[in-house]
Amino acid sequence: MISFARGAPAPECLAVELLADCAKGAIERDGTSVLSYGTGLGYAPLREWLGERYSIDPGQILLTNGSLQGFVYLAQQFFWSGVGGRVLVEAPSYDRPLLILRNHGVEVSTVAMDDEGLDPEALERELKRGPKPAFLYTIPTFQNPSGRTLSVERRKRIVELAHEYDLLVLEDDPYGFVRYEGTAPPTMFEIEGSIAGQIAHTSSFSKTISPGLRVGYLILPKPLLKPLELIASSTTISPSNLPAATVYEFARRGHFEPNLERMNNLLRTRRDAMLTALERHFGDSASWSRPEGGYFNWLNLPEGIDAGELLTRATEAGVSYCKGTDFYPDGRGAGSLRLAYSFPSPEEIERGIAILAELARDMKS
Repeated sequence: MISFARGAPAPECLAVELLADCAKGAIERDGTSVLSYGTGLGYAPLREWLGERYSIDPGQILLTNGSLQGFVYLAQQFFWSGVGGRVLVEAPSYDRPLLILRNHGVEVSTVAMDDEGLDPEALERELKRGPKPAFLYTIPTFQNPSGRTLSVERRKRIVELAHEYDLLVLEDDPYGFVRYEGTAPPTMFEIEGSIAGQIAHTSSFSKTISPGLRVGYLILPKPLLKPLELIASSTTISPSNLPAATVYEFARRGHFEPNLERMNNLLRTRRDAMLTALERHFGDSASWSRPEGGYFNWLNLPEGIDAGELLTRATEAGVSYCKGTDFYPDGRGAGSLRLAYSFPSPEEIERGIAILAELARDMKS
């Protein structure tokens, strides 16, 4: 099976020997702390390293089990505590948060996107429509599933709207460092800067070091820090210390940036193979995103082709992907699909896209 379904790094991206040595070193250096219970905020040395990297107080940082857990904690704060309301999301948006919200009966309102990312005018219309949302969930850089990146001008406008409408924004940024070309825009958290209060920022090391370590982090406006720390400590007692200490040891030894460059080179080759294969096999019959980084392409199929029906045929032919309807709360996206190019080899990408294009042509004929 050639899988375009899951956004996971290829095995050769993982620095197995380095990480094994860092785990060993973390225990040897700080074994008593690493092998004991911690605080609800998580392993202090890693939070201090992140604080220096983001130029913030480490006390604003809550370590999580991947960035998705930060979303869950925020949802708990607003909905499971009985506050209620609704959540705004991009259309399309990451399927796991949509599933979490749906499973808890939360009202989800979508905000339109285009090639520049979330549309601020559409966001303002939704904010005026009411009722007031609990928060906006957005992935502004190399978005999952579309691969799109929010322009700097729109980031600034969304920060303005957040303050005008007292809107909390959860900026999910697991792909921001996975850049192959171009210049990184400032995060909305950075744009907000000293007037902090409306932007929460979450990310993880899943896409830059290892998804199996499950180390993420959530940077919070100060009023939310204590409530979410209580949720975290009552849910897990503390985040896992050994994975966090392993990540810290990896960073402390100076491996983070060189390893990121190595991973990005490996992933750039796969992104390029995906774009080349789409052009070769679909040509003018379809359209797709052209991300400067991240893990995903969004493919709009030739008119009249249903991604769910194509998936059935593709699976039989040995190719899998995620259909577009998975990324909308209302069933839209039937003619689109998400392609994750991060795991298969360039040769598998070429072969898999050729199969999809041939199946799509057969469905049109």
